[in-house]
Amino acid sequence: MQKWIAAVGAKTAYITPGSPWENGYIESFNARLRDELLNGEIFYSLREAQILIESWRRHYNGVRPHASLGDRPPAPEVFVPALTAWPAALARPAPPAKLPVVERPTVH
Repeated sequence: MQKWIAAVGAKTAYITPGSPWENGYIESFNARLRDELLNGEIFYSLREAQILIESWRRHYNGVRPHASLGDRPPAPEVFVPALTAWPAALARPAPPAKLPVVERPTVH
């Protein structure tokens, strides 16, 4: 990576250790990750860590309200009714509703 950066003439910007004010967004995220997940868990395997962290990530992005976004999640999950997800269901219209035939008494 460093060779590529030098080849394109770019320079890297390093954040000084112990200087969270240099990148407030990631430092804020790291603090929430630590407070809301890492401090309360003991991972006994890499797979367990992957599953729990992914679950927390989905909650953080799709459910958890963010004050900076007006107490809305950044990427709320969208509910799609089951039948609209299947193109075959859209191509076949539902049969018309049929009411039972009720005989009326005849008046003479």
